[in-house]
Amino acid sequence: MLSDSSLAFLKRLLDTPGPSGFEGAPARVWRAEAATFAAEVRADVVGNSLATVAGNGTGPTILLAGHIDEIGVIITHIDDNGYVYFEPIGGWDPQVLVAQRMRFLGRHGDVFGVIGKKPIHLMKPEEREKASKITDLWVDIGVKNKAEALEVLEVGDAGVIDSRTMDLPNHRIVSRSIDDRIGAFVVLEALRRYAANPGAARVIAAATAQEEIGYSGGGARVAAQAVHAQMAIAVDVTFATDHPGMKKEEIGEHNIGGGPVLTRGSVVSPVVYRLLADSARRLDIPFSIHAAGRFTSTDADAMHLARDGVATALVSIPNRYMHSPNEMVSLDDLDRAASLIAEACRSVSASTDFTDR
Repeated sequence: MLSDSSLAFLKRLLDTPGPSGFEGAPARVWRAEAATFAAEVRADVVGNSLATVAGNGTGPTILLAGHIDEIGVIITHIDDNGYVYFEPIGGWDPQVLVAQRMRFLGRHGDVFGVIGKKPIHLMKPEEREKASKITDLWVDIGVKNKAEALEVLEVGDAGVIDSRTMDLPNHRIVSRSIDDRIGAFVVLEALRRYAANPGAARVIAAATAQEEIGYSGGGARVAAQAVHAQMAIAVDVTFATDHPGMKKEEIGEHNIGGGPVLTRGSVVSPVVYRLLADSARRLDIPFSIHAAGRFTSTDADAMHLARDGVATALVSIPNRYMHSPNEMVSLDDLDRAASLIAEACRSVSASTDFTDR
């Protein structure tokens, strides 16, 4: 079970705004927690945060990566009346933004507003049938004019939906930033458990930056290059398929509370997949399997091609309602994923051959 202190850290991490390119605040929360047990904690120029547990010094280096950024918005224009216009940071369905409360990271502190749209009473019948576009929306921050708005905001300021983590029954939580603040949490929790009973490997947990916009690999590519890892595990979320409208034939069967999801195929090293699967069976941890014929759309895609190749695997947490204001995961899955990853790291030694011969 996750400890009370780990749960408190998790909620602080989830509630701290940090869209891609603006991850500084949650990164500081992450590093402060890492400093309570890790031998070395640092940040890099890209925005990654890294924490190291040396192990006994005889094994290879393992990189655990979970991206700390979340999707958000960025201000593109403030009109004469003080209304704020924006474009997305990361992938939004504009329909979920309509009428949301927003929280901007202003230069003097947080600035709150609401997303506006023409009332349904004033819409023509054909307008009611159309989906909203980002360009149809604006944020009202309650000011009278542009001059007032510019006292607290400017073009280029970022924002997120203003919501807080909520507990639900059956050890489930809801948050806007589960993708993938959860991954950053799991890799640090796994490192904490590894530190309590270390093996031969030097293990580095990284809260990576800019994954949601990381078309060239984001911070994970930089981290994998910099730490000279021989093995890497990316931790991200995947689509839970235990709610209406999901096609298990296309996505697989991954249930909230059903344990972590291990990916096979694509960029995943068969050697590291087997290390994880064997560790799960040894610890009696349930898991499901995701098949990836091409890319994984996670940090794994960037890490496996670093330098002369890194043996990389992907562990995912089943997540309902991804890229929405209310993503949902099970705390049990986080706990199991952390234990699984720590155990897999302990099973690596200097003699581990990462080439699938």
